[in-house]
Amino acid sequence: MGKNVYFTHKLFDFLLDLKTHNNREWFHANKERYESAVRDPMLRFITDFRRHLHTISKNFKTDPRPVGGSMFRLQRDIRFSKDKSPYKINAAAHFPHQDCGKDVHAPGFYLHIEPGNSMGGGGIWHPDIQSLSKIRKRIAEYPKEWRKIWASGITIEGESLKRPPQGYDDGHPLIEDIKRKDFYTMKKFTDKEICSHDFMDMYTESCRSIAPLVKFLANSIELRW
Repeated sequence: MGKNVYFTHKLFDFLLDLKTHNNREWFHANKERYESAVRDPMLRFITDFRRHLHTISKNFKTDPRPVGGSMFRLQRDIRFSKDKSPYKINAAAHFPHQDCGKDVHAPGFYLHIEPGNSMGGGGIWHPDIQSLSKIRKRIAEYPKEWRKIWASGITIEGESLKRPPQGYDDGHPLIEDIKRKDFYTMKKFTDKEICSHDFMDMYTESCRSIAPLVKFLANSIELRW
């Protein structure tokens, strides 16, 4: 049995057109294009990714519902934004820990598809202060475990504090990591890779390669791996 191609150039064509015509009138006139080129392929990918994800950990979930599931809504939240464009110009999905509901700030894996700027990976983004405190505490208490993540080649991204958080000395050997506010890592994918027969395998391997980081974060906030 051959491998599936989930995404095609039609997805990128639609998103490029949406970038040019980012208004409700154009979108509603092209809604069927969105559904056939973007929404439905992403939902099929989410459905099939479940068995691949569970080879990494059975405690992270995929939800292929078109509303309220793993796929992010296309509509932007423009309430506090100067940019009033109503739609995102990407397709994205989040696969969080099953004990965290739909919390986008929970440990999990992430997929972002955008013309010339696609990526996949995971970790935790903007965790609440309680979770962040637990992650920092675990880094300080288990430095060997944390350094193994470094040694695996994982490059952690995100924002950091300018000063050490309360209770930590500036001379701590891991202070730069303790100062972090985000703990995630992403791998870039070309448009060609996204449209290939092998993309499911490539994305799964990108998630597997960062599993040590996601496991550390889950353990930090007392979630089952």
